[in-house]
Amino acid sequence: MERFILNETSYFGKGSRKVLVEEIKKRNFSSVLVVTDEELFKIGVSSKITDMLEAEDIKYSVFHDVKPNPTIQNVMDGVREYTNMGANLIVAIGGGSSIDTAKGISILVNNPDRTLEDLNGVSNTINRGEPLIAIPTTAGTAAEVTINYVITNTKTQTKMVCVDENSIPIVAIVDSELMASMPESLAAATGMDALTHAIEGYICVNANTMSEMFSMKAIQLLYDNLEDAIFYDDEEALDKVAYAQYIAGMGFSNVGLGIVHSMAHQLGAIYDTPHGIANALLLPTVMEFNGENCEEKFRKILIEAFHVEASEFTKEEVIKTLCEKIQELSSKLKINQRLRDVGVKQEDFEMLADKAMLDPCKPGNPREVTKDDFINLYRKAW
Repeated sequence: MERFILNETSYFGKGSRKVLVEEIKKRNFSSVLVVTDEELFKIGVSSKITDMLEAEDIKYSVFHDVKPNPTIQNVMDGVREYTNMGANLIVAIGGGSSIDTAKGISILVNNPDRTLEDLNGVSNTINRGEPLIAIPTTAGTAAEVTINYVITNTKTQTKMVCVDENSIPIVAIVDSELMASMPESLAAATGMDALTHAIEGYICVNANTMSEMFSMKAIQLLYDNLEDAIFYDDEEALDKVAYAQYIAGMGFSNVGLGIVHSMAHQLGAIYDTPHGIANALLLPTVMEFNGENCEEKFRKILIEAFHVEASEFTKEEVIKTLCEKIQELSSKLKINQRLRDVGVKQEDFEMLADKAMLDPCKPGNPREVTKDDFINLYRKAW
């Protein structure tokens, strides 16, 4: 048996944020906690949403203390804010950090017997989280459509990957106009994050007919449009990238990921490496490792998404070409190519490997991996 969980309702396209007030009113919400990060608050992106709430006299408060790699304390502060104002809806504005924080708040408010530490991995919460509407401003994480959220435990220096169907937003509003103001470096990082989601979702052990359809389409849209969306202000390309990252989320949220994420989560927890950058740095190295088990899926990616006539390639040619294409795209997007460039330390490899072995994304990888494999992969990417 296969199961798919998606939002109740999703909206797409430039200016689609304008439906927010309509959704709030028809669902009879009266008090809103807006969750965002300090940068979006300062530069006025969040005000594009709160101005609409003010115009309709909808009560709201803004919680803008979200960190790039949100912590347990972030979430607990948000729970306190939500409870104190008597809110009955959360609106998350931002990238994965804001939406993940909002998911954590949503779950803890309605499951007060749990702590975030309890929720790492596949969750067993009883109650659906408080209602959440997610408005992404980055084209990458797909947090608006997934049943996952990632929170950093600063005590153990680990990223907790909480997998909980009760955390999915009821509404997603994917407004490409909000994404147009992303700095090029952020757009590149989140774009590679989306590509990693799509590729790992396509090759993971639980992939099925429906998820593969979503993942392949996402890979193709991202490969064809990322450069134009980021560097040439191409509105059509940006719209396609916005769709692609959401479509990738539809796939991986329901079937899982792999060890690119197992490894990247540790870089975020230990060095505060932006998640998209960590994924981009690791993706070619891990795909070379996984290629032994993924020849035919890699071949399909090359032919259907990367526009390479690879039908007669040997296994070695398939793996080599796929990894080169990923590396080439990453270079075009001006992303660092080595772990050493983002402060990763060789003496930490064993510790990172130990943590990666426990990561909830590991079981989804198409090839078995040992601690020594993780150490060697970190070393190769270094």
